[in-house]
Amino acid sequence: MKVDVKYGKDGVQETEIPDSAYIGTFYPKDVECGDPDKVIGDSIDNPLGIGSMAEFLEGGEDIVFIVNDGTRPTPTAKVLDALSKRMDLRSARYLIATGAHRDMTPEEYDMVFGSHYEELKDRIICHDAKKSECVNLGTSKNGTPMEVNKVAVDADRLVIITSVEPHYFAGYTGGRKSFLPGVASYRTIEANHKLAMSKAAQSLALEGNPVHEDMMDALEGVKGKRIFSIQMVLDRHQNIYKVASGDLHEAFHKAIGWANEVFSVPIPEKADVVISVAPYPMDVDLYQSQKALDNGKWALKDGGKIVMVSKCREGTGSDTFLKQLSTSSDPHQVLENLKAEYKLGYHKAAKMAEIATWASIWAVTDLDPELLRGANITPFPTVQAAVDEALRENPSARIMVLMDGSVTIPRLE
Repeated sequence: MKVDVKYGKDGVQETEIPDSAYIGTFYPKDVECGDPDKVIGDSIDNPLGIGSMAEFLEGGEDIVFIVNDGTRPTPTAKVLDALSKRMDLRSARYLIATGAHRDMTPEEYDMVFGSHYEELKDRIICHDAKKSECVNLGTSKNGTPMEVNKVAVDADRLVIITSVEPHYFAGYTGGRKSFLPGVASYRTIEANHKLAMSKAAQSLALEGNPVHEDMMDALEGVKGKRIFSIQMVLDRHQNIYKVASGDLHEAFHKAIGWANEVFSVPIPEKADVVISVAPYPMDVDLYQSQKALDNGKWALKDGGKIVMVSKCREGTGSDTFLKQLSTSSDPHQVLENLKAEYKLGYHKAAKMAEIATWASIWAVTDLDPELLRGANITPFPTVQAAVDEALRENPSARIMVLMDGSVTIPRLE
């Protein structure tokens, strides 16, 4: 079976897997998508649990939109296209929810804002978790200091544009994540993400998930704030499938149902080898690409091999995370080291080290092979080379491909 494995923005690695070994290539489910302008517009015009958007905006003197950064596939520009027919976009400011990520590149600004960038660029504020002025809203039940960007706290109208898909430790993206980690301080993000070390913090899980609970507490700090949310669910081609607008919580939970329809994918058996792809733009670095590993593990047999495929266009993404992975050749010892003192990024290292205690982690990237070996990851120049080696070691291996591993949650039927 010939499989074209996505690599980078437009690249493909042609890979041949013997028919006897091939289980299949799994994607988020194919769903029917309508005209994006109509789907978005109908949602905005029929919001859940709240009056019309015109009524919401009326009297607003400080309207702030919170939008995702360029490492997310959220089609913000299409939402702005629809909104431009319903309001003056220059009547608002636009706060980019970077979390602890870097500022966006010029290409990413163009991608996020589309044709509206030139018109709006003097209205855009990029959140900087370490430098932006943040307001302390109290402390969460888990002891996290709730520090949120002052621009969001001071706004008298907040409009959140985001997308909802499974998330490997928050349960799902979207909704409350625009505040924490989106526009929170570094100290707040670090305290929140420490909770991701818990086994209860995993994909599709909200109840009992300490990370989700912390994020909900952040929203309690702005209780009474007027918020209008626009939350999208995309298909596997990053087209808009459904949109839920209006009350933040109602729209979020509506979108979760649609996200499960798309991203929770049944598989017929677990595999000896799972090839899990981090597609563009989620292939920005090793730190972000880790999600493809964490999702792929649900399809992998004990003692199997998981092959992460990601260009890692901007390198590793976090020296802290990489150093921790490299502290020992024994993943059990790495986990013990991580428990000693938490810093942001350790949760990623912990999730990867946990996989390495029962499986082998292989990778096809543009990163330095020696750097990967030092982090207990076996590098391969191509997907084909990884497949050939896996079959050499285990001629009867069964192989599965997750072409959008960053967002696909395999579910054994």
